[in-house]
Amino acid sequence: MHFPATYEYPNAPYFAEYLNFPAEANLFEVYETQTAEILHIYNKLSEQDGKYAYAEGKWSLKELLGHMVDSERIFTYRALAISRGEMQSLPGFDENEYMQYAGFENQTLAEVIVQYRTTRAATIALVQSFTLTQGNAIGLANGHKISARALAWMIAGHEKHHYNIIQARYLPHFS
Repeated sequence: MHFPATYEYPNAPYFAEYLNFPAEANLFEVYETQTAEILHIYNKLSEQDGKYAYAEGKWSLKELLGHMVDSERIFTYRALAISRGEMQSLPGFDENEYMQYAGFENQTLAEVIVQYRTTRAATIALVQSFTLTQGNAIGLANGHKISARALAWMIAGHEKHHYNIIQARYLPHFS
């Protein structure tokens, strides 16, 4: 099923950036392109490169990829729950608290890459399984009304946001 980039927007300007795709964009093509781009970058990194952070107090490249995985898992769960008719408000999360307990620094870069690959594959399989009714289902996440479809697009938007940060702030170090 084609998942058009028309969706219920949350009432939070913070999320609007994550939903900024052309109306004609194909979500599954976006996912595939993003996956290839991220893997192209990360598969070239050494274990030491994965520990690079562009400034004091910023996440390393490995931690950033781990954050992307954690966020995708959370957004995917929200999309699943809403698509299945969940009426309870789904909680937000504090990305810094999650990072504090994630332990990505104790994993190899290769292990975090495997988590990225498998999480993205699971996301694609779930979102492809949605009917139009499931994709259009509206629920509450992080205090805002949102559709399962918008959450599926937010996964792509969140990754686009971090890909741009990687390009601008991390990769120049390796040039």
